[in-house]
Amino acid sequence: MHWPQMDPGGPLNSSLPGVRAPAPAPAPPVRFDAPGGNDGRAARPGRVGPEPGRVGPEPGRAGRSRRAARSSPRRRRIRRTAILLVTVLLSGSLGSYVWADTQLNREVDLDKIADRMPPGRGTNYLIVGSDSRVGLSDRAKKDLHTGGSADAGRRTDSMILLHTGANGTTMVSLPRDSWVTIPPYIRPDTGKHYAAAKNKLNAAFSFGGPDLLVRTIERNTGVHVDHYTEIGFAGFVGIVDAIGGVPICLDRDVRDKKSGANLKKGCQTLDGRTALAFVRQRHQEAQGDLGRSQNQQKFLAALARKAATPDILLDPAKVYPTMSAGLGTLIVDKDTGLTNLTSLFKAMKGVTAGDGKRLNVPVSNLNLRTPKGSAVQWNEAKAKELFNELNDDRPVTVGEKG
Repeated sequence: MHWPQMDPGGPLNSSLPGVRAPAPAPAPPVRFDAPGGNDGRAARPGRVGPEPGRVGPEPGRAGRSRRAARSSPRRRRIRRTAILLVTVLLSGSLGSYVWADTQLNREVDLDKIADRMPPGRGTNYLIVGSDSRVGLSDRAKKDLHTGGSADAGRRTDSMILLHTGANGTTMVSLPRDSWVTIPPYIRPDTGKHYAAAKNKLNAAFSFGGPDLLVRTIERNTGVHVDHYTEIGFAGFVGIVDAIGGVPICLDRDVRDKKSGANLKKGCQTLDGRTALAFVRQRHQEAQGDLGRSQNQQKFLAALARKAATPDILLDPAKVYPTMSAGLGTLIVDKDTGLTNLTSLFKAMKGVTAGDGKRLNVPVSNLNLRTPKGSAVQWNEAKAKELFNELNDDRPVTVGEKG
């Protein structure tokens, strides 16, 4: 897409290329035979005066009229310039919008998922950060400490249930090691049937992709998922870099060899590589997965705040690469468009402005011993109360702060 070049420093009232200013209208000719206008007498050349019995214009008003007449072409040029600039901006934004909307990967069809929970009040988004390496070169995978290969399948690195409604936005992180019940399913790769069983939440994504993940979350929370959005490593890094990095403040040093995080305490701007390392690290977090969930929520809110600034939204040179960078690995459901994604970003931005909360699902045990290894056990009573409040779009009164 080629963006028209405009010179913002040029004067607003300068003539546009190829557009001529209208020539001043010629003065009306002096009439020498106007009947009755001069009592039948021809007016003398060079003399134009009022008809008998009429009062001529006031000297001051006549001067203002002449000045207004002289400024009319200038005003028209200003109007034409303004209209052209607005048209270019709107057509460019509309073109980007249409292009981006057609590029969305709508491979998830929530309407085809069986055993859904009935819709509640408000709107619920399931935000999934996957470890998909699609779009990453071998060098990039090494630099980003991701390992694996592009065709090794994808797993969930993070899951956030975001609710927006009459009481603002609530972001609830669901730890990937949450010990939940996975409903009956059929493995899409083998066609084999499996009965309902206990397992870690991210196993649902591995076994049955987004469909089984949505069913599992709805079954264990009672909350209906209205929209699904998933982004992989490459898209995440691309968006952060496209908007010039994301400012964030840390209250301590963050170091993690496995994710590659090596950040100093204090305020700083994270580029795509360091941001990915930050949201993936968990081994030096006292609460493990819960600590990582808090970091992910904090960073997503900061990302939404930066991406929604006028400096980004009103600059086509930044909007286009930002959208292009994220669309490569962005997966949404078939009913999700750019308007829904815009609402999602506004909701996340609102959290940083105090219009909402960042929570972890209430937990009773961070190290539950299971046949599948150590898992996170929810506090069933508090978790149920939290999800009931979300489903009814009531003010949230329970949950651990993130």
